[in-house]
Amino acid sequence: MILDRRRFLAGAGLAALAAGLGLGLTIPFEPAAAQTVEQAKLMAPAASPLPEKAIGSATAPVTVVEYASATCSHCAAFHTTTFPELKTKYIDTGKVRFVFREFPFEPVATAAFMLARCMPDDKYFPMISTLFETQKAWAYSQDPAAGLLAVAKQAGMSQADFEKCLTDQTLGEKVQESALYANKELGVNATPTFFINGKKVSGALGIAEWDKELAPLLAGK
Repeated sequence: MILDRRRFLAGAGLAALAAGLGLGLTIPFEPAAAQTVEQAKLMAPAASPLPEKAIGSATAPVTVVEYASATCSHCAAFHTTTFPELKTKYIDTGKVRFVFREFPFEPVATAAFMLARCMPDDKYFPMISTLFETQKAWAYSQDPAAGLLAVAKQAGMSQADFEKCLTDQTLGEKVQESALYANKELGVNATPTFFINGKKVSGALGIAEWDKELAPLLAGK
């Protein structure tokens, strides 16, 4: 992790926030790890420095852990096109427990995830959905801070709370720690990456591919 207090996000309108946070994450990518990891390692406390964010039954026979970046277009495609059907078919029916973990490649994604973490617990996943749905409007704009502020206000956050959230140094570091652990210990080096009962699968899987992956794990259950 590299923290540079002189820079925060690229783009205009960030000078007021730069001095407060100044995140600049650089992940020293390591070669991909084995395609399957032990559940104990995947679910270790160090893997999620912040409270875990999950939906679905805690007793589901399958646990899916996703690592995503808020500025990843493939992640946005998965969450806007495939995830709703995956949720209806497998998560809401008690077959899959879905764990979402932040894997920001750069400061803009870190800031977006910080905003989601600053929302009330029951608003975290709706905020993640909104960030992916509106990704093109803020992630690739000339002024990503203004774009994120617009998203935050839409979610009911004031500008004062927005600035307070994005100047929380500890929160920013913990969001980044999730990515560093995933890269070093789990071999995550691209997004989205999923662990399906420990099996590592990369890429924005379509629902047919999910059916194929989940069928043998759910056989007879």
